[in-house]
Amino acid sequence: MRKPNSNLRKTSVVLGGLWAGTLLALFFVYPFTIQAAPDSLRESAVVRAVRKVSPAVVNISTSYEARARSNPFSGFGSPFFDEFFKDFFDPRFERRQQSTSLGSGVIIDGERGLILTNTHVIQRSGTIKAVLQGEREYDARIVGADPDSDLAVLRIEPREKLPSIAMGSSDDLMIGETVIAIGNPFGFSHTVTTGVISALNRSIRAEDRVFQDFIQIDASINPGNSGGPLLNINGELIGINTAIYAKAQGIGFAIPIDKAKRIVSDLIQYGEVKQAWTGLVVQELDEKIARYLNYPGRKGVMVKAIETDSPAQLAGLREGDILLAFGSKKIAGMDDYLAASKAVTAGDSLEIQAWRGGQTRTINLKIKEFPIERADELAWSLLGIRVDELNSKNRRDFRIAIKEGVVISEVKGGSYLARIGARPGDVIRQIDDMTVSTREEFRKALVKSRQKSSLVLLIQRGEQGYYVTVSL
Repeated sequence: MRKPNSNLRKTSVVLGGLWAGTLLALFFVYPFTIQAAPDSLRESAVVRAVRKVSPAVVNISTSYEARARSNPFSGFGSPFFDEFFKDFFDPRFERRQQSTSLGSGVIIDGERGLILTNTHVIQRSGTIKAVLQGEREYDARIVGADPDSDLAVLRIEPREKLPSIAMGSSDDLMIGETVIAIGNPFGFSHTVTTGVISALNRSIRAEDRVFQDFIQIDASINPGNSGGPLLNINGELIGINTAIYAKAQGIGFAIPIDKAKRIVSDLIQYGEVKQAWTGLVVQELDEKIARYLNYPGRKGVMVKAIETDSPAQLAGLREGDILLAFGSKKIAGMDDYLAASKAVTAGDSLEIQAWRGGQTRTINLKIKEFPIERADELAWSLLGIRVDELNSKNRRDFRIAIKEGVVISEVKGGSYLARIGARPGDVIRQIDDMTVSTREEFRKALVKSRQKSSLVLLIQRGEQGYYVTVSL
């Protein structure tokens, strides 16, 4: 075989060297630029959702005067004095200091300047500021607040229409679905976290209250995120983030937006949530009652009594009926019933499934607003007292110095309050966490607390205030 021509080999080497040298020269003279991926490839659904919603997310700051009761017996060297006397000096011995808090909110109506947030973000506020994107700051006032749902509506007065968020739905959420939380943690600008829905219909006990039907996500929600929006991947509002569970680590909770819509409607229209009324008085079902009724199950809730002329009576429910479902909620015990009954509002219609005489019946129930005039009957049946407005006569007769509250005019013999020594002339100033200044406020507070197992009254006699827990 013929060997390659040596001259040809030399020519190839020379040409190869010339090409390499030319390319090297071009590299230094005209350096190549490595092109990044186009923005369109980096712009994910999350990026688009955040960009769409961010202008509607606001920062909320509040300032308030914190009052701490001071025990005049402290310092005596015994913790017994501190503990025993701590609840007896509410009216007089107080320390005061200015405090501030931070939270988030979301604009739900740009025309009217309405902002949705958590009640606990603003509940102790003296002044409220809402800061929009671009550092625009507005004074905000409370339109309405509902501690039971931890939702509040604020109003600001801008000169122009504001961007608002698109409403989504929380009724069709899926476990594992991607969600986005936006808030204002620790006073920073908008902070975004993503995660997935871990669970639905969660119940949370916070302090002395149980919150129902929460969305659980795998992104933690801190106090600065409270009141901010929870979004689906389309940038629609599906929940309101809340930080009420201090023990949660790496867990977040949000109020479903479909639940919030009903509450927000009442807050905007009335400034409060109208108390739903069914007229049902129920009790936990036990084995003894189940056997007596020949009910095949062993758990549930039985109708103990039905109020006269109530929606339940008009619908045909009877004493002894065992509730199996309340709307879409299955009822296996008292906790289920309380959660289901709190989820309805005045004007709702729902189907009740009840067991009676060996048959399951479906009954249509139309929820009404609780008649406030019946609150006086509640006071007598639940607490065993009648009350009057404070006026010049009863102030003089009972030597009452304070100006706010309701005075007890009659105490039912044998009632719990009678047994512990309550008497006419005592003044009720608070029911649970609701201040009572007038008879109307007393009625509203009692109606709101009527389904609880117990409530706490602040009763004042002379210059001393006493907290009393009454079982219902």
